[in-house]
Amino acid sequence: MIRGVHHVALSTPDLDRLASFYCDNFGFEVIRQNEWADNSLIDQLVGLDGSVARTVMLSAGNSHIELFEYSNPVPVAAEANRPVCDHGYTHFCLEVEDVNAEYERLVEVGMTFHCPPLMTSSSGALMATYGRDPDGNVIELLEIRDPDDPMRLDAVG
Repeated sequence: MIRGVHHVALSTPDLDRLASFYCDNFGFEVIRQNEWADNSLIDQLVGLDGSVARTVMLSAGNSHIELFEYSNPVPVAAEANRPVCDHGYTHFCLEVEDVNAEYERLVEVGMTFHCPPLMTSSSGALMATYGRDPDGNVIELLEIRDPDDPMRLDAVG
């Protein structure tokens, strides 16, 4: 039985910088730190030979983000402004109470956005915007205004 999505994982060239970004700007907390080298079990799990990495698990509410900084094999840098239509990860979404206030707050600390929050439903019940973290990963901020909407996190059993 699937209980839900546990975490999103991101690879970064600067673990400390990205962890600080999510902790300082979104209220995440570091709940676990790890590192490995020469670990055949982890190599088997991640499908890499001779992997070396540092990791942190961040937590806020019912959301977790796991960050990896690999030093071996040497990672290929992703395009910082890659289009969300490219195959693979497109974004992860954080539900917020007031998307306009969060947008303004995050713009003030230097986060870039594709656009200001937009009404994404004809009923006016959903407002959203896409922004990017320092590595270019896309974060959707979503406000669900209808308290009875089954997509709201507090509606998920």
